[in-house]
Amino acid sequence: MIWEKTTIGKHCTVTSSKRFHLSDRSDSGIPFYCSKEIIQKVNGQEVTDCDYIKEEAYEEVKKKFGVPECGDLLITTRGTYGIPYIYNAEDKFYFADGNLTWLKGFDDQLMAEFLYYWILSYEGQKKIDAIAKGTAQKAVPISLIKDIELSIPDVETQKNIANILKSYDDLIENNQNQIKLLEEVAQRIYKEWFVDLRFPGHEDVSIIDGVPEGWKKDKAENFFDITIGKTPPRAEKQWFVDGNTGVPWLSISDMGNSGVYAFATSEGLTQEAVKKHNMKVVPSGTIFVSFKLTVGRVSIATTDMCTNEAIAHFYTDDDFKQAYTYCYLSNFEYDTLGNTSSISKAVNSKIIKAMPFVMPNESTILAFDRLVDPILNEIKNKQATCIKLKEARDRLLPKLMNGKIEA
Repeated sequence: MIWEKTTIGKHCTVTSSKRFHLSDRSDSGIPFYCSKEIIQKVNGQEVTDCDYIKEEAYEEVKKKFGVPECGDLLITTRGTYGIPYIYNAEDKFYFADGNLTWLKGFDDQLMAEFLYYWILSYEGQKKIDAIAKGTAQKAVPISLIKDIELSIPDVETQKNIANILKSYDDLIENNQNQIKLLEEVAQRIYKEWFVDLRFPGHEDVSIIDGVPEGWKKDKAENFFDITIGKTPPRAEKQWFVDGNTGVPWLSISDMGNSGVYAFATSEGLTQEAVKKHNMKVVPSGTIFVSFKLTVGRVSIATTDMCTNEAIAHFYTDDDFKQAYTYCYLSNFEYDTLGNTSSISKAVNSKIIKAMPFVMPNESTILAFDRLVDPILNEIKNKQATCIKLKEARDRLLPKLMNGKIEA
């Protein structure tokens, strides 16, 4: 089979968005995404915190210049660059120029779906990395994306390749949707029991100072062993390795990509780094809470891990408290901890350790655990399934893209 060498710009329009003034921003309206939100969507996560532009401003741009349509391809080009996303029929958002590059108007020789998977391939990532500019925060220029070279087969083969790989992504998406539903069930039970205080037997329990009789309210550090992570000197690169090879070293970004359970980290630390810098390695089941910059991300360790200094570790020997603790920390209003307009500047390790924590009596927690722990375990299993499917897809991807396996 003959694969034709070509460039991306020969087969589609490579452009970006129109710039909006601050006066066009709004508290509601059309979601206005940057790279972060696209990455969340790629990871199957719901975007709950983003900027907005006014509906009328969006409609004006749509009329004059057009907006992304179903089948268009977006690529993150600032910060975490090289992440592709295909705009689908349910989407309705606009995006910040410079953060995303917009590929539209594909001709009949290159399929957007094939290009999507080519960008995910090792070759695609390597070529995008090669044209990234900058030091502190790299960005990928639109003009250079147009000139990226790739080899493409005939359209029918492109379609077959895309369909094979998409079958894995469809299974991943199906599992991600089930994970969302399961977490909603767990959180709904938590809110009924511990926010609305309609737990089993609530009719016969008195409320004293806002807390059911027999429950305890105290500083979190009086219920948990709370420790804080740290970062070895960044200039000493010998301490840092790939997350798959060293001791997993969790970042806030990793937490944003992980979901309920933290399985993987983008970076790891050597055993020498852990020993020399006295890194706190916490066991599986420890609950992580981010308390700097992005405050309030919560996830559960699936293996021995360490973290950076922006993450607190909540550990208890009582496994039956894990489900309740996860839900409590996920629902806690962290902005109540700060006394300035910027919560990211207000919360420190002393505050997070002293945060108020309500611990129900043991019988109530055990009853909750019997209901919710199986739900969390199902989420854990489905997250693990998604990881295996991604690994299988990624092993197949280069073989299809270089023609070693015929589609």
